[in-house]
Amino acid sequence: MFQTLHLMFEQHYTELALAVDAVAERIRALGFPAPGTYGQFVKLSSIKEEAEIPAATDMIKNLVKGHEAVARTARTIFPAAEKASDEPTADLLTQRLQVHEKTAWMLRSLLEK
Repeated sequence: MFQTLHLMFEQHYTELALAVDAVAERIRALGFPAPGTYGQFVKLSSIKEEAEIPAATDMIKNLVKGHEAVARTARTIFPAAEKASDEPTADLLTQRLQVHEKTAWMLRSLLEK
């Protein structure tokens, strides 16, 4: 599975790097400083860093959990965006939800027997 997972993880990495930039730009547009260091991201994340090198199947399971966690977090932000009539943030949340839900679904399909 190495080649397949390597290519898929690279696609995920690229997509997520672009997403971080879009989220940071939205935070700045709202007048707040965006997190910019790994330490800041770790403090803000509900997803824990893997301490060891997991087996391929466990990597996929961890990614599913991570994408599901991001989707849950995005859903909790909608009420604040709606209350503030912040359509750009709501739109960004919708886009991120679509990506994370689809990615979680695709990853789960790899785990089916």
